[in-house]
Amino acid sequence: MVQRLLQEAGYATGSVGKLHFNPPTAEHARSTGFDRVLLDDGIRRTDQYSDYVRWRNGADPNADAHYQTTAGDVPAGTNPFRAVVAKEYTPTAWTGRETRNVLRSLVSSDRPFFLFSSYFKPHSPHTIPEPYDALYNDVEIPLPKAVGLDYIQRLPLPVQKMVLRGTPRYDMDRQRLLWMYRSYYGDMTWLDEEVGATLEELERTGQAENTIVILTTDHGDQMLDHGLFGKNVFFEDSVRIPLLVSWPGRIRPGVYSDLVETVDVLPSILELCGLTVPDHVQGRSFAPLVAGERSHYEPRKAQFSENIMPEVITNGDEGYFFTPGKGVGGVRHPDAKMIRTHRWKMNYYVGHGGELYDLEDDPGELTNLFDDPAYGGIVRDLKAQLLDWLITADENDQIARQWMI
Repeated sequence: MVQRLLQEAGYATGSVGKLHFNPPTAEHARSTGFDRVLLDDGIRRTDQYSDYVRWRNGADPNADAHYQTTAGDVPAGTNPFRAVVAKEYTPTAWTGRETRNVLRSLVSSDRPFFLFSSYFKPHSPHTIPEPYDALYNDVEIPLPKAVGLDYIQRLPLPVQKMVLRGTPRYDMDRQRLLWMYRSYYGDMTWLDEEVGATLEELERTGQAENTIVILTTDHGDQMLDHGLFGKNVFFEDSVRIPLLVSWPGRIRPGVYSDLVETVDVLPSILELCGLTVPDHVQGRSFAPLVAGERSHYEPRKAQFSENIMPEVITNGDEGYFFTPGKGVGGVRHPDAKMIRTHRWKMNYYVGHGGELYDLEDDPGELTNLFDDPAYGGIVRDLKAQLLDWLITADENDQIARQWMI
């Protein structure tokens, strides 16, 4: 993990907010390389370990109400997702404040520092406090195309299972969906303010010119695109995420269309910091690309992704359980793999075919070409690239530099 590698290199390390480690404790997080941990994973089953919940219980006069509770007195025509909890007592506000507190502490040290600041929002549920609940009241945000059961049943069976699990919402009320989008936009505006406040604090410390800032996330959200809420599919809304990198005077401002993966962030950080990238690291550093040394950068021809379903649907809440060798509910969705080039995306499901989308002509991923004979050559080529990746992804762990015995 990046925090361990930086800690070993002499960096002071800290984390604030969501980690989703198991076990979900600060003690375990510190064992991975964080010197200081303030934890909040944003879900009820981990609240007992949350520093935020512990703080709120002693600070918020309305602490008896859960932090995700919506108000019951919302007037008609206004946001039904308005929160009961006041802004200053929310996880978002707490994460922002504590991020800046830890930042000041780390900067006061004579060591270089690494700070991981992780907000739960804009993750569902879409509870949002005043005044952000009303920021987009009058904005008609474009909604995803409505789809019916006939469309869903044409998807590969594992994707159907995802869309139709629990209580399907593909036909939900469009006005309620609009309020979800307005809440999502409100959350993003609020996060922008919190991140901005942290960058302003970094300026005040005098370390802004000497600090690499990376803004990214772990996944997107379907928000009913293709009839699905949540993630765990390979549609662009879930797998295409923002990645912003800043280092004044060292990283050139610009927008890049190159293909990168989340695993590329770790080696990029190490290279930008002037540290050696260990052999076992799978990613590919994009430091030469953003530092104006493109001639030393080998661009990816394709991206790869894996979909691990059991983390979501095998906790028993919806009656789904993982059986080794059989998957979930008889569908081996946990073995799903994706390969994406600039033009093509192929998703492969063991025993259930796949999907092939032309991202140039069909950016909405509505026409599956996987079984079309005219595209058989493309499918075969992408399968071959996928197989090569599966064989070589961990070769640095498999091949030792010398005989061990």
